[in-house]
Amino acid sequence: QVQLVESGGGLVQAGGSLRLSCAASGIIVRFNNMGWYRQAPGKQRELVATITSGGSTNYADSVKGRFTISRDRTKNTVYLQMNALKPEDTAVYYCTYSAYAVENYWGQGTQVTVSS
Repeated sequence: QVQLVESGGGLVQAGGSLRLSCAASGIIVRFNNMGWYRQAPGKQRELVATITSGGSTNYADSVKGRFTISRDRTKNTVYLQMNALKPEDTAVYYCTYSAYAVENYWGQGTQVTVSS
């Protein structure tokens, strides 16, 4: 089992920044992918960013150039630095962990609210 604990969400004004953290614990394998999804009320959950064990990253077009995903392998922790936040970024953000294609885990989610 893998447990994911997220932190860093909150309320921020448009144009501001937040940094989300997600710490993974349990049976962690070397080759795993982690990432962030988000879901706003009434909308589908969407991919925000992913990062592989080797550091390769992918971003949604809506956050490209503003958000940066990174990870600290020694701490099994993934981060999402969010800059130039917009009201449309308001959502619950979920951390994810995947390994062996069929082993997937989700965090509890952390609320990010961006005011105009």
